[in-house]
Amino acid sequence: MKNVIETYLYEFKKEINTIESEIDDLLFKAEKAIKITKIYLEKLRNTTVTNSFKSKAEEIDFFKNKKPQLYCKLIYYVNLFNIESKRTRSSNKSQIKYFNKNIDKLQTYFNDNLEFYHYYRTGATFLDDQYFLRGKTNIRLFPDSLSFFVDDKFSTSHDSTVATILAYDMLIIYLKTEIDKLENNNSMEANYNAFQKQSKLFWTGNKTDLIELIYALHSSGAVNSGTADIKEVASVCEQMFNISLGDYYRTFLEIRSRKINQTKFIDKLKDSLTKKMLESDE
Repeated sequence: MKNVIETYLYEFKKEINTIESEIDDLLFKAEKAIKITKIYLEKLRNTTVTNSFKSKAEEIDFFKNKKPQLYCKLIYYVNLFNIESKRTRSSNKSQIKYFNKNIDKLQTYFNDNLEFYHYYRTGATFLDDQYFLRGKTNIRLFPDSLSFFVDDKFSTSHDSTVATILAYDMLIIYLKTEIDKLENNNSMEANYNAFQKQSKLFWTGNKTDLIELIYALHSSGAVNSGTADIKEVASVCEQMFNISLGDYYRTFLEIRSRKINQTKFIDKLKDSLTKKMLESDE
């Protein structure tokens, strides 16, 4: 079953990438993406309902990492369609106000689910058997969705929460980019569109983790033989991953002041790569 799921994910990403790169009309693009995502979600559902996972770990991985990859696209494009279809076409100031209002709504979701948000973002696993195994319908866990009550064969208490976090991250990036365009008029829009053709990537991890990675690359001397300025490296990463890092120097000082495990994300990358290599040898 694992190979079937991986095949579906690969095919889905390929179709979504085609839609995102070849369709310019945003509303039409959203409609097509929603349709494709629903088709592949149904394929995943049929596979997981008619087959059994080999282990609890495999089931947790599916509902924590695999299913949200698809489901987040559905949430993203449904919300994007609604936001853009109601977008005011008046002054730039009015549009900026409208986008900021939507960003506030999205941020409210993170605040309302702050405990789980931190659990997921920090890579914690000690409650995975409660959050990402089917049948664990404990209302005291405060799930944000009732989908696991309605379709308990294809839902856990928090897989939709993960998908929503990923989708809202992408929406906030999109809205902030639109605000930048409006604030900087055509020059910013032209620059963004030029880079957009190169990158469809979004950093969905913790900002602190990316800043740790940037400083590691810079200090290693692997970029421009060590002559690149930290600002240049950070700027490229911001563009590549469509993210604003804010005061990354202050964040670096916080990383440096950690009493335990200063290189937490770098160590996590090493462990992940080692695990991948071991799995490839099997």
